[in-house]
Amino acid sequence: MNVLVVYAHPEPQSLNGSLKSFTVERLVRAGHDVRVSDLYAMGWKAAADGEDFLERDRGRRLDMMKDSKHAYVTGTQAADIAGQQADLLWADAVIFQFPLWWFGMPAILKGWVERVYAYGFAYGVGEYSDKHWGDRYGEGVFKGKRAMLVVTTGGWESHYGARGINGPIEDVLFPITHGILHYPGFDVLPPVVIYRTSKMEDARFAHVREQLGQRLDGLWTDAPIAFRKQNGGDYEIPALTLKPGLEPGDGLARGFEIHLQRRDS
Repeated sequence: MNVLVVYAHPEPQSLNGSLKSFTVERLVRAGHDVRVSDLYAMGWKAAADGEDFLERDRGRRLDMMKDSKHAYVTGTQAADIAGQQADLLWADAVIFQFPLWWFGMPAILKGWVERVYAYGFAYGVGEYSDKHWGDRYGEGVFKGKRAMLVVTTGGWESHYGARGINGPIEDVLFPITHGILHYPGFDVLPPVVIYRTSKMEDARFAHVREQLGQRLDGLWTDAPIAFRKQNGGDYEIPALTLKPGLEPGDGLARGFEIHLQRRDS
């Protein structure tokens, strides 16, 4: 299988650097083809702007959506964008590895998403009608591919627990797992999260690598997060609100959890 690793950390000798090397070695040893997009090493341009569209008329107002679509359709995107899109289409699975900085991904990785997920490529695709609202949330160009986050954080696991001050890690990562990954069609695996990274003695590092190795071995067999499909019948269209009676519990549930399928459904 083909695996793309999109990696965002500025220090090769960091914990993240060691885990990235371990990931590549484990996957290659298992017989997979692996490509790595090391964004800091590539000097990746993070800011999405008009320079991404090579034939844009500089004399008129920039329209990011329209100009992005035109450049994608006509093959006039910046070369680094087109190259990453080709790697995404090549991949059967994509691993996004990064440290959790201020409750999100590093700016360089967010910029990768904003530039590579062009209009007409990762969004703005499919039929829009009163029965089908675009190929989104379980559909789209990445349908049938798998994605997984490998995230490091300095906080303790309890800080990101159900009653933790930082909020549950599933909620913290929801904009990425549900938005950036499920939206364009990926089957999203539960994230691998490494906590309290400043306390990483040799014995614990060996344990972390073993746990990561098991998740890499299950990249094609582990069950993905049970996100609901937008056009699968659970949502009112075009309002895109969950139909009554599908939420868990007493019907008063709110927030991210209602977008997970119930085990009895």
